[in-house]
Amino acid sequence: MTTLVVDAEYLKQIDKARRDLRAFISSRNCAPLMLRLAWHDAGTYDVKTKTGGPNGSIRNEEECAHGANNGLKKAIDWCEEIKAKYPKITYADLYQLAGVVAVEVTGGPTVDFVPGRKDSKASPREGRLPDAKKGAPHLRDIFYRMGLTDKDIVALSGGHTLGRAHPERSGFDGAWTQEPLKFDNAYFVELLKGESEGLLQLPTDKALLEDPAFRPYVELYAKDEEAFFRDYAVSHKKLSELGFTPSGSKSGSKDSIILAQSVVGVAVAAAVVILSYIYEVRKRAK
Repeated sequence: MTTLVVDAEYLKQIDKARRDLRAFISSRNCAPLMLRLAWHDAGTYDVKTKTGGPNGSIRNEEECAHGANNGLKKAIDWCEEIKAKYPKITYADLYQLAGVVAVEVTGGPTVDFVPGRKDSKASPREGRLPDAKKGAPHLRDIFYRMGLTDKDIVALSGGHTLGRAHPERSGFDGAWTQEPLKFDNAYFVELLKGESEGLLQLPTDKALLEDPAFRPYVELYAKDEEAFFRDYAVSHKKLSELGFTPSGSKSGSKDSIILAQSVVGVAVAAAVVILSYIYEVRKRAK
């Protein structure tokens, strides 16, 4: 596998791609689909075998054809338009950037994005993504396998505030909230209300209410949107970086060194100015 160099040119393309994605997602109202693409590329990670994860493999025909990925070919094709303009960016970074932007443009929290993911053509076997027809034990099996926690499970489930289920994709039909293109805490508010307003609730949604460890988070996020946004941003970042060690986390990264050198340079210059001033004052006093 070739080494991925996240240099100034790579970062410049990331910045431009982010702007293009912001405009594209806003104009197409496709934030829910782009977020689902990012999640499904990342959600195959296995913390024990270090396989799967956000590596762009969902673009492979074999993996894209998995049942849980129904409907995502459209999002993959849309990302090809961005990829063609910014060829240095890996698919792995592009898909995760699209998910971050999808949350941002719909009013959600800012999710920290660090580029540098490598692409892989190796797809995991089908069955690593959540099955909406199952309950709490299944959710834990899936998310614990990724290395995530109960809090992550509930916070990430709140992302269903965006979008709707399509019968041809999942067998379910309808939206979870009244405003499926607005990222807020309405998913949890509606979950506690029940099905009185005809909004969608899947077995995996109801599991969040029925499980004694999940429910306190549901109640917290329903009454405190800031807490949800804070926890969601953390959980989304964790999901988007499964199996990926950002170069910035290593000591002595190039950007850190440059920043440190700049700070030292400024400090030295300031010290020289101060000493010169003191020397002049003493000189005049004599």
